[in-house]
Amino acid sequence: MDEQSSTGRGHGFFRIAGLGVASALAATALLGAGSSALAAYFARRIITPDRVKSQGEELLAVVQGDHGPEAIFRATAENTGDGVYSFHFDGDAGLARIGRITSYSPLEGTVQREIEDIYSGSLDRVRWGRWGGATYPDPSALGIDFEEVLLRDEIGDFPAWLVPSPRYASGAAHRKHAAPGGQNVWAIMVHGRGATRMEGLRALPVVQELGLTSLLISYRNDGEAPPADAGRYGLGSTEWREVEAAIAYALDHGATDVVLFGWSMGGAVSLQAADQARNRHAIRALVLDAPVIDWVDVLAFQARLNRIPAEVGRYGQFMLSHPLGRRLTGLSAPVDLKSMDWVTRSIELRTPTLILHSVDDDFVPYGPSEKLAAKNPEMVMFVPFQKARHTREWNVDRERWEATVREWLGAQLEERKGPAAAV
Repeated sequence: MDEQSSTGRGHGFFRIAGLGVASALAATALLGAGSSALAAYFARRIITPDRVKSQGEELLAVVQGDHGPEAIFRATAENTGDGVYSFHFDGDAGLARIGRITSYSPLEGTVQREIEDIYSGSLDRVRWGRWGGATYPDPSALGIDFEEVLLRDEIGDFPAWLVPSPRYASGAAHRKHAAPGGQNVWAIMVHGRGATRMEGLRALPVVQELGLTSLLISYRNDGEAPPADAGRYGLGSTEWREVEAAIAYALDHGATDVVLFGWSMGGAVSLQAADQARNRHAIRALVLDAPVIDWVDVLAFQARLNRIPAEVGRYGQFMLSHPLGRRLTGLSAPVDLKSMDWVTRSIELRTPTLILHSVDDDFVPYGPSEKLAAKNPEMVMFVPFQKARHTREWNVDRERWEATVREWLGAQLEERKGPAAAV
C-alpha cells in the first residue's frame, strides 16, 4: 500500500459474526437502506483495485539549482518529507526520481527539491502528478542485471523480475546452481495493495549485498498479472498462491530456502504463504515493511478516518467475510479475516520475522506489528521508524533500513548455514 490509495477498514467483525445470519440480517434492517448501501460501498472499496490513480501533486515549475534541475511543488504532507521519492506524471507514463529538499516555504506553501533522474517522459509541461515511494522503474535503473520471467499457477502466467545473485551474474540467470556449501537462498518480493513490482526494488541493493537471488513478483489483479475473482483483491487470502508458485520456481531452479519480503498488504500475503503454502517449509524468514498484521484493526482505523459509523464499518466487514455478502462485494468466496489476525494467532507464527513500521503510519497503524512482536518475541523483531508514514521507511532513512535488514537477515542466514547445507 504505497503507490495505492487508502483502503477501507472496520472494527467489530467478531461481534457481527457471532450474531449469526438471522441477527446480522436484522441488524441490516436497523441500519436502513442508506447505511446498507454505504456498507456495501465500503466493502467493495476495500477489495477493488484502483485502475486510475489520483494525480494530486501540483508541479509549479522546474528550475536550475546549484547541482542540476530542481522541481518546485505545491507543498503537501506527501512531498515535504525527508528522503528520496518518485513523481509519476502523464498518467503514469512519466517517472522522475525526486531527491532532497533544497527550499521549503510554509508561508508560500511551496517546496523545492532536487530532480535526481527522469526515467521516462518530460517535466517541461507537466502540471499534475502523484508522489510515490517506489523510486526506480526496474532493476537496471539500479545498475543491476535482470531477466523477465513468467511464473504460472491457477490464474495463468504472471510476470516476475529475476535478479541473479552477484555470485551467479554470468550465464543464464535462471540456470540451476548450488551455492558454496550447498546453501542457495532466494528473496521473493511481494508488493502491496495498488502497487507493482517496483515497490520491492528498494530492497535489492542490500539483498544483493547478502548474496541472494531475487524474484520480484506480480500477483492477481495488480494490473500486471491476470485478473481473478472478478478483479477483486482477496486481501492476502488468495494472492498467497502466487507466492507459492514463486517459491516452487525458486526451488526448481536451485534454491534451498527463500526469504519473503512483503510491503503493506504484501505482508499479509507473505504471512498467509508462510501459513498455507505447500512449500512453506522452505521459507527461511520474513522481512515485512508496514505490514497488515490484522485486517480488522486496519479496517477499523480506515472507517474512523473516513468518518464511517462503526455500525456501517462492522456491516461492511460482515459483507466481506460471510457468503451472504458475495452478491454485493463480487467476491467468489468470503475473506476469512480471522485467519489473518496474527496478533491473536501470534503463537502460531514460527517463521523468524523482522517488521519495520513507522509509528505515524496513516494507512496501516503500527499497533498490531508491535503487539505481535511483544506476544512472540522469540520469532518476531519489531523496529519502529519515525516520520515515514506508510511504506516509506526506506525512503526516509535508507541507511538505517538497509543496516537493520543486513544485520538481522545476515544473522538468520548465518544461523542456519550448517543445517541448510545439509538440505
